[in-house]
Amino acid sequence: MRRRGWERSLTLLHVFLFASAAILVAGGALLGWSLQRTLQSEALDGARSKLLLYVDGVARPTLVKDGRLVVTRWGDQAIRNAFRLDPDIVSVKVWRADGTLVWTNLAPQRIGRRFAVDEDLATALRGQTSAGVVNANSDGENAVESKLGFARLFQVYAPLTAGAARRPIGAYEIYANPAAVDSLIGSRRRMIWTALGVVFLALWGALALLVRGASRLLQRQNEELRAYSASLEESALEAVETLNATVDAKDPYTAGHSQRVQRIALALGAELGLDAEKLDALRFAGLFHDIGKLGVPDAILTKPDRLTDDEYELIKRHPDDGARIVGRLHRLHDAVPAIRHHHERWDGRGYPGGLAGDEIPVEAAVVGLADAWDAMTTDRPYSPARPLEDAAEEIRRNRGTQFAPAVVDAFVRVLHRAPDVLAPDEPLVEALAL
Repeated sequence: MRRRGWERSLTLLHVFLFASAAILVAGGALLGWSLQRTLQSEALDGARSKLLLYVDGVARPTLVKDGRLVVTRWGDQAIRNAFRLDPDIVSVKVWRADGTLVWTNLAPQRIGRRFAVDEDLATALRGQTSAGVVNANSDGENAVESKLGFARLFQVYAPLTAGAARRPIGAYEIYANPAAVDSLIGSRRRMIWTALGVVFLALWGALALLVRGASRLLQRQNEELRAYSASLEESALEAVETLNATVDAKDPYTAGHSQRVQRIALALGAELGLDAEKLDALRFAGLFHDIGKLGVPDAILTKPDRLTDDEYELIKRHPDDGARIVGRLHRLHDAVPAIRHHHERWDGRGYPGGLAGDEIPVEAAVVGLADAWDAMTTDRPYSPARPLEDAAEEIRRNRGTQFAPAVVDAFVRVLHRAPDVLAPDEPLVEALAL
């Protein structure tokens, strides 16, 4: 049980380690996505501000007169030449509030024409700025830009203002090559994920070291606890053995009884093919089956006459009392059923539970037969030892009534093959084999 608890603790530590890794990955992904969005927005804002500053500085002196836009069909060559100095600028359009194209550096034949005002342009004409990387399209007045070979363009819409009140009189529509912005965003993205990866590995490595240290500490403490518990169990077992010896010492007629029952029970259990765990339970049950007699007065245990009903009822309590004593030790838990029920009968007339047939644990049935055999073949205050042949016949006669049939059959086989095992204190003569 303690080992399973320790293994469960180690499993929980490993679960914690992997759960922490999952949390770190999820948190890192969320943080990375948030930082990426922020840096991308900052990169776009920086590129937008740079473009607007340059375009406004070049176009305003020529196109804004007395607080209004001047429509010129071909525009000023100096403006177009200035825009060529910035390799990122692809197209610049200047709009009037009514949707008239005032000026453009590409396809000047569009100047003076009115086009449908889309949502982005309308937003700029109301005094607000927007920017973003968009796919090149061929709708309406963008047909010229779509034929320049760019799959994507950085597009900026911004109001063109005049006067001290900065009243919108038009709007800029600027298309630029997004390569520089994409490069900046890409480098920042790599920087973010690299930094997050390093931090994640460092934190997870620290957690792994902590879990490793904790598991080693837990293992060491568990080993120390097991050693201490084993020492306590051993001391307690020695105490129980001492108490059991006290029971035998209370009656000189039963000296060695517990050891003989243990020996016989183990022989019968092996003959029945019981596994190692059940044989271990038999070893302790055979030795401690009468330890509950500690609570029985010596006068009753050694009484040479027939017991009264009250005295018999007192004797019948010893299986339960013995089970309670032995049950306090974890090492002896498996022996408790055999101790409690070793006086049950196959026909259900035994005690303390009145169990019958297969309800009786096989270890209890084995201890009960071994106990009865030793009682019949040794001298007692109330009866002398019976001849071994008579005792063996008594066992056979009570097959299926007092004793479990399978246990009786195992007893007979042991009697034939290894009669010395069933001897009271000295080997049986070979003539006993039937």
